[in-house]
Amino acid sequence: MKLSGPAKKMTWILLAALPLLAGGAAAYYRSWAFLPFAGGALLGTALGIAKVLLLDHAVKKLAGMEAARAGNYARAQSMLRFLLTALVLALPAFSAKWGVPLGVFWGAAACVLVYQLAIYAMKLLTKRGEAP
Repeated sequence: MKLSGPAKKMTWILLAALPLLAGGAAAYYRSWAFLPFAGGALLGTALGIAKVLLLDHAVKKLAGMEAARAGNYARAQSMLRFLLTALVLALPAFSAKWGVPLGVFWGAAACVLVYQLAIYAMKLLTKRGEAP
């Protein structure tokens, strides 16, 4: 699948944020205890990239649809991305009682927020007058 320019930029921003988050966690914990957070950050980054791919595919598909079907398709795609986010956050949160460290949840939550920051970074990286 050929990615659009904005999707490529978003993917690179998400991938660049991963070592920054893992490095920040390593500096905070100053031990190997940062690994659950880094694992959660990796899970959250994978989610962010999946959301970018889904959004890119949806935009390409919506371009050729009629208006009535396009609205329903856009809502379904939005709900799918929301459910993926909920699953990635709920899985480590509910599995904490089975011995999974809570740092996995916090790492995933941090990357969910990084996805939103990446959208704002896209606006900053895009020149005025240029389409994103």
